Amino acid sequence: MIPPTLPGPDQILEAATRIGKLINHTPVVTSAYFDSITRSHLFFKCENLQKVGAFKARGATNAILTLEKQFLIRGVATHSSGNHAQALSWAASKAGIPAYIVMPSNAPAVKVNAVHDYGGKITFCKPTLEAREETLRDVMRETGATEIHPYNNERIIAGQATAALELNQEIPDLEIVMAPVGGGGLLSGTALASKFFNPKASVFGAEPEKANDAWRSFTTGQLTPSVNPETIADGLRTSLGSLTFPVILECVDNILTVSEESIVHAMRTVWERMKLLIEPSSAVPVAALLTYPELFAGRKTGIILSGGNCDLDHLPWLP
Repeated sequence: MIPPTLPGPDQILEAATRIGKLINHTPVVTSAYFDSITRSHLFFKCENLQKVGAFKARGATNAILTLEKQFLIRGVATHSSGNHAQALSWAASKAGIPAYIVMPSNAPAVKVNAVHDYGGKITFCKPTLEAREETLRDVMRETGATEIHPYNNERIIAGQATAALELNQEIPDLEIVMAPVGGGGLLSGTALASKFFNPKASVFGAEPEKANDAWRSFTTGQLTPSVNPETIADGLRTSLGSLTFPVILECVDNILTVSEESIVHAMRTVWERMKLLIEPSSAVPVAALLTYPELFAGRKTGIILSGGNCDLDHLPWLP
């Protein structure tokens, strides 16, 4: 059952209005090449062109704009492998408050550098969920900052839902809407927005085989966290949360898993054919299109390209 505190249609529309002047209304693009090889009609929502290079700017902005002043005085804090860290640092800088960021030691350098540039105060930890959460508790105890969880937060989910809201408004007759899934903030927001504003559409999640906790949780009906997953899609290494899992269980129709090789191939193909810079996590739903073309043949499908923050010195196809 979906927790009653999660955003309804009014809350998603209000979030879109609230953050509208601060974020980018990203374009939706098509590709004759991808249409031809999948025999489908594809519409790509380019959140790689969003502020800070990822959809995370939506949720972070909505969260900070809706927090009461007494909770903002000492700043905000979170743990994140990169994109939420950047987004919260950027949104906090716009509000004139500090952002304390716990990052795993294996976070991509490009994302670490961006957090620094946006003014985030970084504390590094071991690359495990347990270490991230323990370090964050220490930081919050020392600073008094308010936690803004990267995905298990109603304000965050409402903000992330605005990407699918825009996509469904621009392409109102989509038959499938697909997004990558890590912690589930984007996928649960996508599922809620699609349920409210395009209920005929099916909602798919896409996930690496090597970080398939969402698929396992979805298929068994039991929340099953991952343990130290090793995937090139660094933004999808986190596990579902207590808020995102019920939404995904009730409102998502399928979760597709893909190999590491297919993620690299999809990422490179988007760069070469669409001239769009996307990161590995963003390439996961594209890999699903190429791995399971029969599921999309003849159907109008919207895909959220979640981000474009790549370490250009360590691209996956380089030796």
